[in-house]
Amino acid sequence: MAYDEALADRIRDHLEGSPGLSEKKMFGGLAFLLGGNMAVVASGQGGLMVRVGPDAAPGLLAGTPAVQVEMRGRPMNGWLRVPAEHLDEDADLETWVERGAEFARLLPSK
Repeated sequence: MAYDEALADRIRDHLEGSPGLSEKKMFGGLAFLLGGNMAVVASGQGGLMVRVGPDAAPGLLAGTPAVQVEMRGRPMNGWLRVPAEHLDEDADLETWVERGAEFARLLPSK
């Protein structure tokens, strides 16, 4: 399954003008990086992968529709997957994109 190009466009619109913004095809999707650090991915499996960091992940797992990202059966600590049906509203998508962007901005540029 290819990533959702309309979702990628919506992410791009939200991050437009962010310093150090780049895009890269990864994980069967389109990753958005800030300063060389992945923030969010329009996933090839549908929906959004969001990098929130290991400290924020448990609270978000408990209080949102997000689930932990797994790659090849292994959990990716600090990464969450938000199903597409929870991203229809622009405000919901923007909240998740900003969570990923905030975490990426905390990391040293590559």
